[in-house]
Amino acid sequence: MKISTFISGILNFIIRAAIVVVVIYGIRQICIMAYDYGYRIYSEPPMSEGDGIDIVVNIPMGSSVRDTGEILKEYGLIRDDKLFYLQELLSDYHGKTEPGMYTLNTSMTAEEMLAVMSPSISEEATEGAVSGGT
Repeated sequence: MKISTFISGILNFIIRAAIVVVVIYGIRQICIMAYDYGYRIYSEPPMSEGDGIDIVVNIPMGSSVRDTGEILKEYGLIRDDKLFYLQELLSDYHGKTEPGMYTLNTSMTAEEMLAVMSPSISEEATEGAVSGGT
């Protein structure tokens, strides 16, 4: 009886230890993924170095930021449409992109693309610089 209780205790300990190891490993993987994604929000490199390739993109009326990200991914301007959504959400251009035809380049970062697709912001910044300098 004592041996079976002892063996049962050891097996119980091994199972609990294995569960703890699996949970800790899972939490570690989630943390690594979250850090990587968070880092990429502000440091994602453009798709190409140098001059890149100009691509004309049509953002239809009523497109959400997610739709825009999918379009940009289809054209090879960004790697990850979900990351683009977060980049827009955390940028100065949040909610300010407009539908239209835009010439974007594969050497542009997501923020540069957002600046092009937010013409009213670009006009305000230009007017502010002109009126501030007089």
